[in-house]
Amino acid sequence: MSQPKSIRPLDGLTVVSLEHAIAAPFCTRQLADLGARVIKVERPGTGDFARGYDQRVNGLASHFVWTNRSKESLTLDLKQDSAADVLDSLLATADVLVQNLAPGAAARMGLSFEVLHHRFPRLIVCDISGYGAGGPYEKKKAYDLLIQSEGGFLSVTGGQGEEEMAKAGCSIADIAAGMYAYTGILSALLLRERTGEGSHLDVSMLESLVEWMNYPMYYAYDGAPPPPRAGAAHATIYPYGPFPVGDGTTVMLGLQNEREWQLFCEKVLLAPELAKDPRFSANFKRVENRNALRELIIESFSTLDFDAVIDRLDHAQIANARVNDMQGVWDHPQLQARDRWREVETSAGPIPSLVPPGGNSAFEPRMDAVPGLGQHTEQVLKELGLGAERIEEMRAAGAI
Repeated sequence: MSQPKSIRPLDGLTVVSLEHAIAAPFCTRQLADLGARVIKVERPGTGDFARGYDQRVNGLASHFVWTNRSKESLTLDLKQDSAADVLDSLLATADVLVQNLAPGAAARMGLSFEVLHHRFPRLIVCDISGYGAGGPYEKKKAYDLLIQSEGGFLSVTGGQGEEEMAKAGCSIADIAAGMYAYTGILSALLLRERTGEGSHLDVSMLESLVEWMNYPMYYAYDGAPPPPRAGAAHATIYPYGPFPVGDGTTVMLGLQNEREWQLFCEKVLLAPELAKDPRFSANFKRVENRNALRELIIESFSTLDFDAVIDRLDHAQIANARVNDMQGVWDHPQLQARDRWREVETSAGPIPSLVPPGGNSAFEPRMDAVPGLGQHTEQVLKELGLGAERIEEMRAAGAI
């Protein structure tokens, strides 16, 4: 008999998160998608500073609504003893603690794994930081762009000129760290099933991004020249990138092997002789002579409109894509056809939200509301046994 779809993999697990910005919230949102109860601890009055990044989503911040659905917001001033006692009570029954506070802050509050493991041996502790524990950079502050720089990403991204390096258009270092934290927590939960004990995860943004940089690093192995910056084109495969079309649009296309190169010459460029041109007869030669080949491709496309180019590419089974703007992605026909959008509630009204990738046939991901600041404080405190009078005392003292 198949299991009911209401059962999710992390139902019944509690995650407490001292989180801000992107890396930790992105991690814990994935856990919430799988059914975990995520209690997000925020500063009274201000909360996660990502709440204030912008006001683009009906007055709410774009980063925040993306990474915080399905969570509960609990405000605590952890510098006050009463608030610290509340956190202590939460951790006594929690399965996971996630934190990406400033370097050393969690340890100063008595929240190091060594201290917590002695008191709560089943608790999994996940620390996310810019550079990880130990080493000369341990206490160095880190933000996404700075890690993109330290991790070498900027050196291979952007235009060819010395001043044309470019950052990624989204927070890739934060996302990388968040995903390694998420998968690390899942593995720690599996390990706990075998050992009965929690474990410690030390996730570094730098190491997460450098893992993603291994191809360009190996390309530059043993002092070899690194991949050159190539804008939106591929640095070491050609033709692979954007090409202008006669009607003023742009098509993105990519070839991966010599069979595709021959089909591209025959069925797209209508110039089969180019396939054996010694300047272009292997990928490394096409890379070396990319400027000459680019001119030939542009000339061929100059008399065509976008649809005609796409028809030729599809007929030749050459990979291609539109260069969509954000509205084009919102309206993407593939996402619409696969029913990938749901509506989630926020304090400013409902908004569309993408169904988590990698759907499982056995359950539906949880896609609940994005919490307002402190929305669940009273509820959580009452669950911990605090009475109305005590809650009001804490509120009056600014502890919640």
